[in-house]
Amino acid sequence: MSLFQDAKDHFIASHQHPINQALHHTTNILAITAVVMLFYDFRISVFCLVVSQIFAWGGHAVFEKNKPAFFKYPGITILASFAWSFENWFGLRQILKIGDRNAA
Repeated sequence: MSLFQDAKDHFIASHQHPINQALHHTTNILAITAVVMLFYDFRISVFCLVVSQIFAWGGHAVFEKNKPAFFKYPGITILASFAWSFENWFGLRQILKIGDRNAA
């Protein structure tokens, strides 16, 4: 298994509570917004990043009662988080599961 897949599996296991999942999807949207806003007003970027971290850490402290996955897989967890959100937003997880069943 690849390091990325290990990080993604750990990320998913660390985010089981539905409210924490929603907070982390929101965090990813805020992070994307922060990057876009760098071209317009860096203060909005900073605001988005601060709020996103409050949501992310708050979700772990209040709902999951665990440490963020970032501590086990620093850096790559950010990519795993975006992949997880992207799959959930666009239904790719379901499409990939259908493809796996057809291949078997």
